[in-house]
Amino acid sequence: MKTILVTGGGGFLGSNLVAALLERDTHNVVVCDTFGTSEKWRNLSKHHVFEIIEPEHMFEWMEVNRHHIDMIYHMGSISSTLEKDVDLILKNNFALSLKIWRWCNARQVRLVYASSSATYGDGSNGFEDSTDLNYLKKLKPMSGYGWSKQLFDTHVAGAVARGECAVPQWVGLKFFNTYGPNEYHKEDQRSVIAKIAPQAIQGAAVRMFRSYNPKYADGEQMRDVVYVKDSVRVMLWCLDNSNVSGLFNIGTGKARSYNDMAKAIFAAIGREPKINYIDMPEDLVANYQYFTEGNISKLRAAGYDQPFTSIEDGVRDFVQNYLLKSDIYL
Repeated sequence: MKTILVTGGGGFLGSNLVAALLERDTHNVVVCDTFGTSEKWRNLSKHHVFEIIEPEHMFEWMEVNRHHIDMIYHMGSISSTLEKDVDLILKNNFALSLKIWRWCNARQVRLVYASSSATYGDGSNGFEDSTDLNYLKKLKPMSGYGWSKQLFDTHVAGAVARGECAVPQWVGLKFFNTYGPNEYHKEDQRSVIAKIAPQAIQGAAVRMFRSYNPKYADGEQMRDVVYVKDSVRVMLWCLDNSNVSGLFNIGTGKARSYNDMAKAIFAAIGREPKINYIDMPEDLVANYQYFTEGNISKLRAAGYDQPFTSIEDGVRDFVQNYLLKSDIYL
């Protein structure tokens, strides 16, 4: 049986992907991740992966198993937009990604990697998943995290443009605001939905940041939010369609407001909405995104035809089938 390696396989996106791959039972699924003293291990506790390897031994393992690896899903990174140590971000998100890219290029192994909507910055240059180098270089990320992802997207696009890509399939997925089960370990970097749902479940009003932009009323900040199960379906589609390569937005294509998110949560628990707006931390005000909306026409043109889950349906599933259960893990 061929093998799929998932870096960051114990994290939010990674563990949801691992669960779906194991349900298919077509590959040995190997995870590369660290767990430390957190509860992140619970993301995989129900899923019998073939092997778990430490990041420092990953390339040694890849070389030994190079003839068996069918696909690498590179989901691992420092994903915090608030991380201040840019050297650490570059080491984990750019340098490591480059090393994986070069390994796949030399050995002709398929690669799907996680990019991010954070590469778009404030959105003033649009949300187009183009590999045109002139467009990519116009984007202005607002965090070290977004910059690290932008650097790698540009490097890959440049290699492809120069005819230096021997990777038989490469896909960069620019994930928009993703929510769902197994993001609990992310703490302050959890989705807005995962943060405020417990407040509503406990009977309190939900707390959301007030707006500092006159174009948007409190709670009317807009986000393209996508249920993690939809993101996984796209990743599996990449596995099934080896002829598809490129950079693709992973969102619903329709921005929704924070108020819509809150209302969906209250509807899922059968309560009337109650929302309190609170001050935003000063370090967020200057770099806050008020609108994100992924253009998914390129993904559709490539052949992905599955519908994306509405906030109402996604939140209902997340709340009722996970957050309200004694076992909240996928």
